[in-house]
Amino acid sequence: MLQGAWKVLNSEVTGAKVKVPVVGDVGLSADKEKLSLSMGIGEITAKMKNDPTLREKLNQYLAPQKTKLLEAINQELLEPAIAKLKQQGKNGLVVIVDNLDRIDNRVKPWGRPQQEYLFVDQGEFLTKLNCYLIYTMPLSLKFSNDYGMLTQRFPEDPKVLPMVPIQWADGSVHTEGMSLMQQMVLARAFPDMTPEERLNKVTEIFDSAASLERLCKMSGGHVRDVLRLLNTWIMEEMSLPLTRETLEQVIRSRRNEIMLPISEDEWQLLRHVKQKKKVSDDQGYQKLIRSRFVFEYRDSQG
Repeated sequence: MLQGAWKVLNSEVTGAKVKVPVVGDVGLSADKEKLSLSMGIGEITAKMKNDPTLREKLNQYLAPQKTKLLEAINQELLEPAIAKLKQQGKNGLVVIVDNLDRIDNRVKPWGRPQQEYLFVDQGEFLTKLNCYLIYTMPLSLKFSNDYGMLTQRFPEDPKVLPMVPIQWADGSVHTEGMSLMQQMVLARAFPDMTPEERLNKVTEIFDSAASLERLCKMSGGHVRDVLRLLNTWIMEEMSLPLTRETLEQVIRSRRNEIMLPISEDEWQLLRHVKQKKKVSDDQGYQKLIRSRFVFEYRDSQG
C-alpha cells in the first residue's frame, strides 16, 4: 500500500532526505522502488501541507482503501505493539490524536462542512483502530445539528474540557483553581521542587505574589492563554523579577487585539452572556466560543 502511495507521489516528489547523526541519510527514495520511511516522512508531510494537489492525489489513492489501511495499521503496528507492552506488564496502548479541534470548517465541494464530514460521516472509521483512542474535537460540533448523529458514531459521549476555575459565579476567587494555575506557571521555573517550595520562590520570578495571581486571573483559566501572556511578559521584560507594570502593558495589548474583530452585534451577544451566564446554539454564540471571547466553567451547579 505504501509502495502504491509512493508511486502516486513519485511524479511530483523526486525524493526527500534528512541528516540523522550517526545514522546518516534516512528518508524516502524511489531508488529501485524501495521505500524507506522513518524521519523522511516529515519531509513529505511538509510538502503535502504546502501543495493541495499532492494531498488530493494521495486522498484519491487512499480513500477507497480505508478499510484495508485500518486492517494494515492494526495488524502491522498496533497488535505487535500492544503484545510487547503487555509483556512489560502494561495494560495496553492509548493513542491521543491531538489538534483535530483546530481543523477549519471549510465546506467540501459537495456542500458538507469539514468538521461534520470528519467526525460524523467518517466517524465510523475513527473508531476502528484496535487500541484505546482519544480524539480532540472542535467545540462547535457540540452546537451542530448533527451532534446526535455524532454521539452514535462513538462509544462514549464527548467530554468537554472546561477552563480551570479561577473565580466563582459571584466573582470571588476560586482558591483551589487559582492555586493550580499558579503551580503550573511556577513548575516551569522550578520543576523539581515541591509545591510549597515553589511558593517560597515566587519573588525570584515575579515582583510579588499578587502579580502572579493577576496573570492567572487575566487568562480566564485557559492554559494556553496563561502561557502566551507569560511568554509575552518575559519577552517584554527580559529580566527578573517580572514586574506588574509590564504585565499590565501586556494585558492592555492583548485586550486591544481581542477587541479589534468584535462587531456591534457581538458586543450585544457578550452583554447577554454576561447577564444570563448562558450560551445558546445560535450562530453568533458559536462564534463567541470559537473565537474564545467566552470561556466556560462547569461545576455541580451547571
